[in-house]
Amino acid sequence: MSGPTTTLALDGRPIDGGLYQRIDQWAQHLPVPVQHAVAAFSAYGLALAAVLMLLGWWRARRTDSTAVARALAAPLVVVVAFAADTLLKSVLREPRPCQVLDAGRTLEACPAAGDWSLPSNHTVIVFAAAAVLWQVDRRLGGPALLLALAMGVSRVLVGVHYPHDVALGAAVGLAAGYGLGLLAGRAAPLVERARDGRLRRWLTV
Repeated sequence: MSGPTTTLALDGRPIDGGLYQRIDQWAQHLPVPVQHAVAAFSAYGLALAAVLMLLGWWRARRTDSTAVARALAAPLVVVVAFAADTLLKSVLREPRPCQVLDAGRTLEACPAAGDWSLPSNHTVIVFAAAAVLWQVDRRLGGPALLLALAMGVSRVLVGVHYPHDVALGAAVGLAAGYGLGLLAGRAAPLVERARDGRLRRWLTV
């Protein structure tokens, strides 16, 4: 483990390594079915964000073109946020806490060296989706934000991220999602024209 710690650009241990270890120890004492449920949600919960984005597009078809434009752009917004997060990871190069701390048995297998920790990919994705959905339909944005919070917490519980990884991931996701969502709204005139063309059945009710 000494190799990564001597070359890293950012060492997350002094920030909240102690808090991470306390959370990890607590998670290891959860009932086994709860551990499995947390691990499954942490690994596959992104699919719920995809379902909410699809539902956002379906509901937006009944509203104005600005909402439709944002709903259609939501997957692209998430991809851009993920790309920005990946670039940031390569700059910060923070090793996973389970690689450099005595974390014991984590609920999720610790990623290999070189799979950087800061920010949390999962957290960026779900918060970006939630930020866009908030602009599309508040009735979907609220549940999406709750999903994002739960995902962020789960990434620490399963032992693969520090709390600050999740906090920065949430900030990056919200900033990217909200900013790009506003930008996507400017495509409303294009959606309005498309509603009168061949795509009418997909863009309106």
